[in-house]
This record gives sequence, C-alpha cells and structure tokens, in this order.
Amino acid sequence: MQVYITDLAAYINGHLVGSWYELPMAEDDLQNAIDTVLKAGQEVCEDVNVHEEYFITDYECDYMKISEYDSLHALNAVAQMVSDLDEHQIKAVKVLMDAGIAQKLEDAIEKIDDIFCTGKTSMEDVAYKYIDETGALQAMPENLQNYFDYKKLGRDMEIEGNYYTDNENMIWEYVG
Repeated sequence: MQVYITDLAAYINGHLVGSWYELPMAEDDLQNAIDTVLKAGQEVCEDVNVHEEYFITDYECDYMKISEYDSLHALNAVAQMVSDLDEHQIKAVKVLMDAGIAQKLEDAIEKIDDIFCTGKTSMEDVAYKYIDETGALQAMPENLQNYFDYKKLGRDMEIEGNYYTDNENMIWEYVG
C-alpha cells in the first residue's frame, strides 16, 4: 500500500505539499513522515502556526479502497496485517470483500480458511470436478453417465450462492 500524504493547511493556501510513503512502516517512522510533511507545508506557507492536519491525496492499493481522511495509523495496521499474507491469501481477501462476505479487511482475514480457489474458470468445470471427486455417478451405468448435464449442475451450484469469480475469472468457493 502506498499513500500520498498532503498537508491540508498548505493545500487550502494553494500549495501541494506532500510525499509518497509505503505502508507498513514502524509507527515512529510514520509519525516522522507525517511531521515532515506538515513541517514542509508550514515552511512553504511561511506560517507561524503549526500545521496539524493532513489528508491522503492519492493511493495505490490492490486490496481496499482508501478515503482521503482515513487514519494513517489504522491504514498502517491494516498494511501490516496484509504484509503477513501470501499472494493467494490476498486474492482470497479481495474475493471475500468484493463478494460482500466481509465488510472489513480484518473480517476477511479471519475468513481466509473458509474460501477456496477451485482452479476453474467455468461453473461447468466446477461441476465436473465435483462429480469426479465425489464419484456421484459411479453407480450409474457408463452409457448413461454421458447424458449427465454438467452445465446445468454448474448453474445450479452457482445459484446456491457459494461461488464467486475474481478479477482473473477464477472461481472461488465459500464454505463458511
């Protein structure tokens, strides 16, 4: 996660004073970064009053939206949680949030073990994998097995509401 921290008082006075910072960082370093931006804004404005307010002008983050007045300390904590996740877990968190299963990142992280990537890009393939793994058709004569409609089963499985597609069209199953 990267954020562009801007001095609010300087911005109001027509100056764009700020810098990009990579989160997570140590809390002391974060406070120093904020203080540095605010001090630079105070100097640019030639202000005798200490600048105390900042906002986030821009950000780069793949797993959540950030608003201009979000707490940098809270964002730093979130970035620290995400830094402990691997790439697959980050994708799972994004699917959980995009699907509305989790509203907060912390909730999504708690539910990581309840969502699985099927490795498939169509519900028909998911249905085929399910039938193959469960052996549900083995009792049926082989000549009748060819008439089984995997596409319809896939559609029914999708309607149940436990499957979600990520931005790479991979299908995830939520079992929580």
